[in-house]
Amino acid sequence: MTDLPHQTVKGKHGSAGFELAPEVLNSRNDIALFLRTRRSTVAADITAPGPDDAQLAHIMEAACRVPDHGKLTPWRFILFQGAGREAFADWLTQCWRQDNAGATTDAPVPEANFVRNVPLVIAAIFSPVDHPRIPAWEQQLSTGAACLNLLNAAIAMGFAAQWRSGWPAYHAQVAEHLGLGPHERIAGFIYIGTRRADATPMSDRRRPFWQDRTSHYAPADKAAEEPA
Repeated sequence: MTDLPHQTVKGKHGSAGFELAPEVLNSRNDIALFLRTRRSTVAADITAPGPDDAQLAHIMEAACRVPDHGKLTPWRFILFQGAGREAFADWLTQCWRQDNAGATTDAPVPEANFVRNVPLVIAAIFSPVDHPRIPAWEQQLSTGAACLNLLNAAIAMGFAAQWRSGWPAYHAQVAEHLGLGPHERIAGFIYIGTRRADATPMSDRRRPFWQDRTSHYAPADKAAEEPA
């Protein structure tokens, strides 16, 4: 059900799927093959270096080249680099510890450590526009497309990257700290850098066979629908 090297696996509930062989993951031989083999790297396995200014510009250009009904650009981005990234990691640490007063002060703080250790972090913000004909749902889809284009552009350039949500994406104080309006939401954080040399070798995760998630439209039998 796929012509790429793979092994068939079953999910927790018995659904069939497959995992690609590690050697074909993130193939950059051509665009179509890359899209069929793309694989994120978990943030814990990402370290420096990250993109330089020119590479970042290319990644961000790709992020903005997505379907966007009405050219509303219902998304925006916040970049965390250098001292700004360190400051945000410190703020996240304080925020989390305020919410988890019982935790030990030296305990690692989820997400904050990722922000601290990954050289480039990008917050994608869903920023819908009130429009009489274009619903927020379509704008939300466009924002998701922007996130995926950003992620794929980084991976296609040879970087390790992951799109995560985590608790900061849903925390009211984080949204306020980042200056989000009442109509805006954090669509996630994209972490970009280089895969750690000591990281566990990359492997695939289970993907569905497309045939199992696809059906063919067939027109109804008009004769059968007519009353007797």
